[in-house]
Amino acid sequence: MAPRLQIRLITWDVKNTLLRLRHPVGEEYATKARAHGLAVEATALGQAFRQAYQAQSHSFPNYGLSRGLTSRRWWLDVVLQTFYLAGVRDAQAVAPIADQLYEDFSNPCTWQVLEGAKATLMGCHRRGLKLAVISNFDRRLEDILVGLGLREHFDFVLTSEAAGWPKPDPRIFHKALQLAHMEPAVAAHVGDSYCCDYQGAQAIGMRSFLLTGPEPLDPVVKNSVPEEHILPSLSHLLPALDRLEGLPPGL
Repeated sequence: MAPRLQIRLITWDVKNTLLRLRHPVGEEYATKARAHGLAVEATALGQAFRQAYQAQSHSFPNYGLSRGLTSRRWWLDVVLQTFYLAGVRDAQAVAPIADQLYEDFSNPCTWQVLEGAKATLMGCHRRGLKLAVISNFDRRLEDILVGLGLREHFDFVLTSEAAGWPKPDPRIFHKALQLAHMEPAVAAHVGDSYCCDYQGAQAIGMRSFLLTGPEPLDPVVKNSVPEEHILPSLSHLLPALDRLEGLPPGL
C-alpha cells in the first residue's frame, strides 16, 4: 500500500482567488475621471486598460524593478497609457487621476473577499495546515489583506515585488518554500491562472489546484489538468485535499 501523502503547506494566489475588485477597472477609471471633469466611456477604458497592462507587463516585467522603476511609477504609467489609448491625450489632466486611482486601489474598500474564502482558510487552519501567499501583487497587498481581515490567516505574504520574480518563475515558489521550511512534496498551491499558478507550482514539484469558477474550461486546460485538481469554487478545496491524502471525506 502506497504511503499516504500529507500536505502541510498551502500557498495561495490572491487576485481572483481570494479577492476581486468590487467594480470593473473601466468603471473605476471612468468614475474617477468624471470626478476630475473628464468624460470617458467605461467600456473604452476597460479595453484600453487591458492593452496598456499587457504592453507594460511585456516591456517592464514585474513592475520594471530591474529597470529602475518602482511599482507605483509602473502603475501610474499604466493609467496614463490607458487614458491615452482611450483618447485622452492630455497627460497633465490625467496625472492627478492616476495618483488618486493608485490610492483607491490601495484601499481595502475597493476589493471584496470571494465567497467561501474565509471559511476555507479557517477549515485549513483546523487541519493544522500552514498557509502563505504567493502573489504577483505589489507592496500594497499586505495592507489590503489586513483591511479585509485576511492577513491573520497567513504565516507570510510573498509578493513578486518583494521576491524579485513573478510567478510562474520557479524562484518565487522556492523562496516561499524556504520561508515556510517545507519541501515541495508536502506543499500545494491554489490559484486561478493555469500558467502562473497551476503550472508554476507543478514545475517545482508542488501539488496544485486550479480555481476555475463556473465558466466552461478552455479545452487546452481541460485536457491538461486532472479533474481532481480543478476547483469550481473554494469550497471544493477541502474535499479535494481529502481525496489527495486518501482520507474519508469530512475527516
